[in-house]
Amino acid sequence: MPYISRATRPTVRSAAVSTVVATALAAGLLAVSSSSASAAAVRVHDIQGTTRLSPLAGQQVTDVTGIVTGVRSYGSKGFWLQDPKADTDPATSEGVFVYTGSAALTVKAGDAVRVSGTVSEYVPGGEASGNQSLTQLTKPTVTVESSGNALPAPVTVHAKSVPSAYAPDGDPADGGSVNGLRLEPRSYALDLYESLEGMNVRVGTSRVVGATDPYSELWITVKPHENPNRRGGTVYKSYDDQNTGRLQIQQLAPVSEQPFPKANVGDALSGGAEGPLDFNQFGGYTLVARTLGKVTDKGLVPEKTRRQAKDELAVATYNVENLDPGDPQTKFDALAGAVVSNLASPDILALEEIQDDNGAKNDGTVSAEATLKKFTDAIVAAGGPRYEWRSIDPENNKDGGEPGGNIRQVFLFNPERVSFTDRGAGDATTGTGVVRSSGGRAALTLSPGRVDPANTAWADSRKPLAGEFGFRGRSVIVVANHFGSKGGDEGLTSRHQPPVRSSEAKRLRQAQSVNAFVRDVRKVQKGADVVVVGDVNDFEFSATTTALEAGGALKSAVKSLPRSERYSYVYQGNSQVLDQILTSPGVGSGFAYDSVHINAEFAEQNSDHDPQVLRFRP
Repeated sequence: MPYISRATRPTVRSAAVSTVVATALAAGLLAVSSSSASAAAVRVHDIQGTTRLSPLAGQQVTDVTGIVTGVRSYGSKGFWLQDPKADTDPATSEGVFVYTGSAALTVKAGDAVRVSGTVSEYVPGGEASGNQSLTQLTKPTVTVESSGNALPAPVTVHAKSVPSAYAPDGDPADGGSVNGLRLEPRSYALDLYESLEGMNVRVGTSRVVGATDPYSELWITVKPHENPNRRGGTVYKSYDDQNTGRLQIQQLAPVSEQPFPKANVGDALSGGAEGPLDFNQFGGYTLVARTLGKVTDKGLVPEKTRRQAKDELAVATYNVENLDPGDPQTKFDALAGAVVSNLASPDILALEEIQDDNGAKNDGTVSAEATLKKFTDAIVAAGGPRYEWRSIDPENNKDGGEPGGNIRQVFLFNPERVSFTDRGAGDATTGTGVVRSSGGRAALTLSPGRVDPANTAWADSRKPLAGEFGFRGRSVIVVANHFGSKGGDEGLTSRHQPPVRSSEAKRLRQAQSVNAFVRDVRKVQKGADVVVVGDVNDFEFSATTTALEAGGALKSAVKSLPRSERYSYVYQGNSQVLDQILTSPGVGSGFAYDSVHINAEFAEQNSDHDPQVLRFRP
């Protein structure tokens, strides 16, 4: 995916809270009185209410009682308070987060406390993120009544307790928001989790569906039979099938005191986890474990694809995640080893996210010669062929990605197996065209050349790279792509249901541009072999893919796989398609397609994407 910084992941106390409160007041969801709520009357479930927004937001409450179920001393500092005497309404949570900020934490789990403070609705990531808000108490005054009390019994979340429907449709009169809707925890998974916000929650032994990431979190599923694949993941099949059993797991203990376990997809979190249920910017509902089980290694190993036959052309695509000469040699060696061992040294390899020769240093450098030499040398050292390369340097800082990095697509090809047809002197702003060769075949006016670079669809985005190759007397045109990222899209746990996918509009136009180019090729030579590859940043069921396939110009090869095997990326516990290879009718249906799972399912990654390989006989 293109560069989106998550280096620090700060906790931001958003000014957008006032907007949430004002909106709720207008909708009649919040009390209008400015006086403090009665101390005798207010319990935690009164603060939480029966919708996502507290009916007491903006008000002072006094002497709210409960038991401390967890204390967080890092990030968003504070503790969770739970009333052990629950009401009879399943829509109301009995737990709430008490945000202490920079104030000293003077409580511990098991303390019985009285808390006075202000009820607020905090939106992780800010109002523009579309996230739901977290109901909390701020500016608290805390009195400890006693210590060593038993914690409220945890609510166990399991396969039968989580509804199969993910979320209700949002209220059209409220911009598609679900904030004002009464919670239905027996009908919708998000409503169930919201009804448990802040409460002591438990999951039993569970399968890991999202590997441990650099931020000490992993994803499990409480529904082992929900869209599983043979390697242990949970496959994201459609916008209407979000996989309701997924839940993010973090831990309360700082990693400096208790290392977080390393887990791969398919491993088991034996013994499960127990702790408060939080809501955060990076994943939504999260069990912050006070007690955490052990990871049982289920032995997942990286895949290896078969070597192409003598008369098969192997075309692959691989996003190498901002590769530049400043990266450690170990990264180059690992990526190179994967090309040779796991991808069986494909004949043509389209790379995405090759950075310029000094990486993120923003000094006007655009050449990537040093990056490519270091990478191709590493491939030779790993026992692979001496690949040649073709690419076009971008204009400085005009193709998106990490500022100063100037990422671009690059073709590597094995000259012992294929030839490259060099034609013209393409540059960053000149588009290649299609003409009929003397032999009647479709030929590029520029090879390598960029596709439609002046189209505003490619503004601040990687322009497609087209190249003409020769294999056993047959011409093959390959187009390498890296479409716009999903940055700006709302998460699955958004307050808007369905979530707003604003980034899709740009990818749709990019797909239309590539589709038009392929149609131009086929107008010249109907049976031309055209292969469109790359990080499309969208699903096989998306409007982007539909636009690429329009008019029968292309067909997504990943659809040739069983549904349970269609993925190249794992995000928030969903195994999903982002990287694709599409073929023109000239390629035919007798191809072999493989999504080679070597990164996305593992805690230790050389890239966050899995490469894709297509083998066919031109």
